Amino acid sequence: MGFLKGLLVRLGSTALAFWLATLIIPGITLGTESIGEAIVTLILVAVIFGVVNAVLQPIIKVVGCGLYLLTLGLIALVVNGLLFQFTSWIAGQLDLPFHVDSFWPDAVLGALFVGVVTWLLGLLMDRD
Repeated sequence: MGFLKGLLVRLGSTALAFWLATLIIPGITLGTESIGEAIVTLILVAVIFGVVNAVLQPIIKVVGCGLYLLTLGLIALVVNGLLFQFTSWIAGQLDLPFHVDSFWPDAVLGALFVGVVTWLLGLLMDRD
């Protein structure tokens, strides 16, 4: 039960971070009419983001290891922004009302913001 609880807490904190990003960053929009639709959309976008990060990020890190070393890890901002933009594209393909306008600054700032907020929420919440 500990694994499932941790997974649900992580999913909830990511969905909350996405919601806050739609409020703070002007280029990230959530086009829903009702609160229930917004919650479902945010949870689905959080799931998409988690799957995209779990599948693609390790592959990108292995393939682009030299770039990570060359840029002292700063390429991670670009990679995370691209993964954030890709999440928005997948959400659009699934007709979810979540959209990121552009790579710079919206996707990069959104990925940075969601990462920081989920990290802070992870510190505050007990996942065990």
